[in-house]
Amino acid sequence: MTSLLQVEDVTKCFFGFTALSNVSLDVAVGERIGLIGPNGSGKTTLINCISGVLKIDTGSILFQGDDISALATYRRAKAGMARTFQIPMPFRSMSVVDNLMIPLEYIVHGLIDMANEGSVYSEAHELLRRVRLADRMNARAGELSQVELRKLELARAIAARPKLLVCDEAMAGLAAKEVSEILDILLELNSTGITIIMVEHIMQAVMRFSQRIVCLSAGRIICDGLPEETMSNPEVRRAYLGN
Repeated sequence: MTSLLQVEDVTKCFFGFTALSNVSLDVAVGERIGLIGPNGSGKTTLINCISGVLKIDTGSILFQGDDISALATYRRAKAGMARTFQIPMPFRSMSVVDNLMIPLEYIVHGLIDMANEGSVYSEAHELLRRVRLADRMNARAGELSQVELRKLELARAIAARPKLLVCDEAMAGLAAKEVSEILDILLELNSTGITIIMVEHIMQAVMRFSQRIVCLSAGRIICDGLPEETMSNPEVRRAYLGN
């Protein structure tokens, strides 16, 4: 399979504390990867390094074969990376659809072209349909429920037409039915060709979603394999499940 993302021997330290130690990860085009690990294992640090929020100390990160280790976050976004955050932060006083018009106009289309505003609006509506939020397009973002905020966060991420989507606990705090709804959306997005790395603590969701599960512990990858293999691995059970 063709590699989309290659993390090679990445190390990241904070004031003498090693958050990541020689981490390597190869993600193929179209793959669905679950990234798990106990709190403090390095999951968020790793996705921050991948997305450019943090600068790595040593190692390299390649995207579509190009070394992006020194690229700014916005350049990685333009190259085809997107991510969601644990706490959605939309423009709460704006409508749901206007929250999408901004990334579409500035990131995708480059400049605001009032003559093209209708097509941008149509694209925003289509994105909302894909995340099952079209019926709320004219609502203020500040009025949305928690699951609706998660859907809007996904829509804003895919507005940039990413090849890779990193989801950081997109289902945290949701009820079981809502978790299933977000999972269905992610699986549908993946079916369109978007590669997805999902960071999540809800193990049923991880098992249903992932083709491969990567487990971090104390800044190191301790297992990388099929879901059943990873969850039956003794080291994973000790580190993550406590038995």
